[in-house]
Amino acid sequence: MSHSSHETSHGGASHGSVKTYLIGFILSIILTVIPFAMVMSGAASHSTILAVVVGMAVIQVVVHLIYFLHMNTSSEERWNLVALLFTAMIIGIVVVGSLWIMYNLNINMMVD
Repeated sequence: MSHSSHETSHGGASHGSVKTYLIGFILSIILTVIPFAMVMSGAASHSTILAVVVGMAVIQVVVHLIYFLHMNTSSEERWNLVALLFTAMIIGIVVVGSLWIMYNLNINMMVD
């Protein structure tokens, strides 16, 4: 009988360094403070504030995916990216389908 050692490692799993976590944290703080300051100051119109808040939220989601969840296009992370895209597609179908159904229900239930 041979005594072989088994190595348990996460092959290909990339973990971030302190530097990447700090960069992600600083970007997240900046992307949170900008819309917060715009809303609290009230210096811009409501449509401008809404556009900035939505834009910063989308950018912040991308920052979190890259710096904290380590999503990239490398071959090791391909399945994570495919799972994310599939999840986004399913959520999109559910949201758009729900809005479409509610709109049609509203139109069909209107009394003339």
